[in-house]
Amino acid sequence: MIRIGILGAARIAPRGIITPANALLGAEVVAIGARNVERAQNFAAQHSIPVALGSYAELVARDDVDLVYCALPPSAHLEWCVAALEHGKHVLVEKPFANNAQDAAKMAGAARAAGRQLIEAFHYRFHPLFDSALRQLRAGVIGRIKHIDAVFNANLPDTPGELRYIEAMGGGALMDLGCYCMHWIRCVAGDEPAVVKASALCATPGVDLEVEAELAFTSGPTATLKCSMKPDDGVLFRRLRVEGEKGTLEIDNPVSPHAGATLEIETDGPSRPQTVSGGDTTYHYQLRHVLEVIEGRAQAITGGDDAIGNMRAIDATYRAAGLHPRGLPA
Repeated sequence: MIRIGILGAARIAPRGIITPANALLGAEVVAIGARNVERAQNFAAQHSIPVALGSYAELVARDDVDLVYCALPPSAHLEWCVAALEHGKHVLVEKPFANNAQDAAKMAGAARAAGRQLIEAFHYRFHPLFDSALRQLRAGVIGRIKHIDAVFNANLPDTPGELRYIEAMGGGALMDLGCYCMHWIRCVAGDEPAVVKASALCATPGVDLEVEAELAFTSGPTATLKCSMKPDDGVLFRRLRVEGEKGTLEIDNPVSPHAGATLEIETDGPSRPQTVSGGDTTYHYQLRHVLEVIEGRAQAITGGDDAIGNMRAIDATYRAAGLHPRGLPA
């Protein structure tokens, strides 16, 4: 049995870890650590978690926790993921992996030194739909890849305490939404990009509401990344489109295919749409993968060099747009 402790009483935690842990054999949430004990106790009572702790330090030090789920803001990932690893815990850390590539490299180094797993919670990556898309692209179904287009727009209002609007906590559209786009693009290309140019629209200085970037790969493909969290747009739009020499592959809603998604391939022959709705969530597939990795039955497909590469590309996009990567001096 893998015993899970949650760092942070975050909104993502119920669907991100609690629900899949309750449904899967071999996993159990045993403790929650929050900024204060009252917050932890309220969260624990709501979700039937046995132990509530009023500090993160208490959580990572517990002997009865094998896996820490870090749901803290990106600005806190370095400190608390490293602390958990040094206490002998495996870690599943929410995206984006870190504040910046420097922090990501320190975290990955700490995992290697501790001999523990540090996996990034890009939950979409573990769903069969995305695996199917990658397999078909690798098989050459649309020929050599020429261009990749990734878009993630969402309505995210600036409410009190909303970390997405706080630069010091790792906020911004690129960090919260664009990190997915960057990961889709890198997974499809199988390579690391150069940022050709980028632009950003900011809400307050340093906090990007919208980002658009053009990327290029030495292996040949180009890519466009667009993300927006403008609250007045009111549109949730998530799409990955890959253009090849022989046709196109497009995924509508690669983020949460269990909520409804379509993978469509168009070539010279008839189109082949694959529709998904219902079934196990991306979070269920994610936790299954994490358990398999911890048990030595699989190799982690996120974290490590992949996470460093994603943060390096995000840092470069911020710089190209005239902004500073999160957590680095001006």
